[in-house]
Amino acid sequence: MAGHDPDIASLTYEEARDELVAIVAKLEAGAATLEESLELWERGEALAARCQELLDGARDRITATRGSNDEVADGLADAGVIGIIPADQEDNA
Repeated sequence: MAGHDPDIASLTYEEARDELVAIVAKLEAGAATLEESLELWERGEALAARCQELLDGARDRITATRGSNDEVADGLADAGVIGIIPADQEDNA
């Protein structure tokens, strides 16, 4: 079975998730032998770990991006800009 399956580390999240869903369906059907079921279970565990790895990476990227945006916003707040008065209203201020 494992000989023709793609390397798990090369799978995208969607590919790993779809294969995991198919494995769960096969296991729930109960038609596999004990040995086949064990192989499916082991691959399913590895696929679930791959999905979690990819989700964790996505979360880290979002957190990093949000952190960068917060730093930019903090920098703007610290720039000392209080307000801008249009030139035609300077005399009235």
